[in-house]
Amino acid sequence: MSKNICRLLLLIFLIPITVFAIPNQVILGGETIGIEVYSDGIYVVGFYNVNNKKIAEEAGFKVGDIIKEIDNIKVKNVEDVNNIIKIDKTYNFKIQRNNELKTINYKLKEINNSIKTGLYVKNKISGIGTLSYINPETSTFASLGHEILESNSMSKFMLESGNIYKAEVNNIKKSETRNPGEKRADINYNEEIGIINKNEIDGIYGKYSGKIDNNNIIDVGKKEDVKLGEASIKTVIDGQEKEEFNINITFIDKNDSVKNILFEITDKNLLNKTNGIIQGMSGSPIIQNNKIIGVVNYVILDNPKQGYGIFVENMLKEEEKTK
Repeated sequence: MSKNICRLLLLIFLIPITVFAIPNQVILGGETIGIEVYSDGIYVVGFYNVNNKKIAEEAGFKVGDIIKEIDNIKVKNVEDVNNIIKIDKTYNFKIQRNNELKTINYKLKEINNSIKTGLYVKNKISGIGTLSYINPETSTFASLGHEILESNSMSKFMLESGNIYKAEVNNIKKSETRNPGEKRADINYNEEIGIINKNEIDGIYGKYSGKIDNNNIIDVGKKEDVKLGEASIKTVIDGQEKEEFNINITFIDKNDSVKNILFEITDKNLLNKTNGIIQGMSGSPIIQNNKIIGVVNYVILDNPKQGYGIFVENMLKEEEKTK
């Protein structure tokens, strides 16, 4: 009897260990992509006056609220709201705030032959980034190295769906101290190359559907492979041409979740054109000793020649979690 009890106790305290198997090679990215994502619900991004009052704010709405339902009808876009709100009455708004569901009973009246909600809303974000890699084993892709935030509330964008598209850089706004520059690009919405299904703190992920260049394979470097000193980044600063630019890695943090590689741009050609790291460069792969070791994800505002990268190993582990 006592032996059986001991065995049961041992079984109860066994702890499973999850091992993430990351690929040894990936398809190297570097190309600029257009990004378009839709939210799960409609974001409240501001308020406007109705009869000199911010009636929505007084009713209890806050910037960053996500409207999920109105009178028990799910809403996905502004047209859904307009189709529901047509007459004077009290409407039942179900909202999500800080991962909690709340209800706001909101009385609306007709003014000048139309119903005014007092709400500015949106359900879509679009922009550009850089493709980091494609996993040849699964055709999954990763980009950005950081999450997409809703800019008004600076909260994580609650992803319903999204796509990536081919894009072409047409202009560069140079970085200045405390004012990061940006790539300006034309997004070709007729050339979808992937579906986004995850928006995480360490990047966006999805299924790649474009043409895969199997000749562009590169070995994956793990965090212990990363060394101080010379490295490079691959990105586009003109048209669709991917170029490699020199950087210097000055500090390595193996414990942080997203800011692992501190580096400085040393390439004079890149500095002449951008004056440092610019918006749209997020996701650019970092290469050292012929291995992809990381992904550019942040610029240091006080010195835009410096920035951070995340270990590519961390991104590959995140991708592996949801298989």
